[in-house]
Amino acid sequence: MTTAPAPRRALPREVRIIGGQWKRSKLPVADLPGLRPTPDRVRETLFNWLGQDLTGWRCLDAFAGSGALGFEAASRGADQVVLLERERRLAATLNETKARLKAELVRVDNVDALTWMARCAPESFELVFLDPPFDAPLMAPALAAAARVVVPQGFVYVESGEPLAAESLEALETLGLRLHRQGRAGAVHFHLLQRVNKP
Repeated sequence: MTTAPAPRRALPREVRIIGGQWKRSKLPVADLPGLRPTPDRVRETLFNWLGQDLTGWRCLDAFAGSGALGFEAASRGADQVVLLERERRLAATLNETKARLKAELVRVDNVDALTWMARCAPESFELVFLDPPFDAPLMAPALAAAARVVVPQGFVYVESGEPLAAESLEALETLGLRLHRQGRAGAVHFHLLQRVNKP
């Protein structure tokens, strides 16, 4: 007798923007492997840490997925938001959402995030969101890239399946990043890093 594999935990088919001008607007969530939209609780906590008004900020959502983080930032007044998404189908959905919300300050690029950040001018963003697939070895190179493109005193948000270990925090210091705040919601660990001067 064989047992059936455990079903994959169902993800929401849509998420809502929780603050700003597009509050309660729905964002579709595609049924694709590795796609995990940032939970409402986590986004609410993050923007409590950052402040509700991002006027004047330039934001980069490097592994955009559903676009929940980037559109949330745009909804809260960010001057510029760039969404990077490698999967063509997701990038198309992000562009549809941009058009529906008339989000003129949002740009969607269907590209590889690491390649794009390597070509980006240094110190181009006040805030960088990093939420790569948990099962891909992308976090270390993504952090190094983000540390280069974020301004001094700017922030890098990191979402992962486990808390940053002590050795990871030491590595962050060599990049000029330090842990500012951290939290957990279920299986999601989230961290807000700040760029400081390298030792």
